[in-house]
Amino acid sequence: MNLRFLIIDGYTKAAREDLTAGGASIAANLYSAMLERWSPVSVSCDKLYPSDPDRNMPSPEKLSNYDGVTWTGCSLGCNDDSAEVGDQIQLQRNVYETGVPSFGSCWAAQIAVVAAGGHVSVNPKGREMGISRKIGLTNEGLGHPMHEGRRAIFDAVTSHDDEITQLPPGGLNLSGNAFSAVQSVCVTHGNGTFWGLQYHPEFDLHELARLTFCRIEKLTRKGFFQSRDQALAYVDDLEQLHQDPTRKDLAWKLGIDDDIMNDTVRCTEVRNWIQKMVIPTKLANASS
Repeated sequence: MNLRFLIIDGYTKAAREDLTAGGASIAANLYSAMLERWSPVSVSCDKLYPSDPDRNMPSPEKLSNYDGVTWTGCSLGCNDDSAEVGDQIQLQRNVYETGVPSFGSCWAAQIAVVAAGGHVSVNPKGREMGISRKIGLTNEGLGHPMHEGRRAIFDAVTSHDDEITQLPPGGLNLSGNAFSAVQSVCVTHGNGTFWGLQYHPEFDLHELARLTFCRIEKLTRKGFFQSRDQALAYVDDLEQLHQDPTRKDLAWKLGIDDDIMNDTVRCTEVRNWIQKMVIPTKLANASS
């Protein structure tokens, strides 16, 4: 068996270039590596950059050829009045209609909710950045297959300004914390189902360090750091802990445990999506 995935990376070309200049990886590449690692069978991945001027949006017929559609994070906002955002909302609506299972991080959850009739707004608490603390599974989340194997309360890597404020019909809130009431969702709409996270399982500590480096000026303005030197010291701590996970002193200082450092734990939801949604759907379609 081979699984064919479409990875949708909504970052603009300029945003992707800014990230790579700071040593961060392209989001679509992080997703392809994650899918390849956690799939129990071979995978092939196509990548789409729908914010590029020369974008060629796939038709519903072409979308139907995939076993799964995934969305990465993005620096745009769902309420932006732009063709790029409007096209991506319509793209997820088309994904729903095909019945192909979909999944994604951060922007992905927001796009999936808006495409099904829900709402997203700027979080009045500001930006949630770095580690999202004390995410708790809701009653629906405790019994949901996407979170199978998760502790009832956990931490995750995060970076977002907007939050889901109203779920659409067919939407379930699977987890939340004090910062954002919705941290993971399941949305059933049209013929399809989306599983998604407000946090980023694709980011290890190195990627969090590089993303923080790329956002130093913004984060300092928002009060996360008092100076650039303080920010650089934080980035260095993340990099050192990534390189040597036995550094108990750094793990204690940063408040980071296996929720973040253990790849198997961090990627629980994507692994469950492949095994409990994508493969069963493919097998069911093959036998029908």
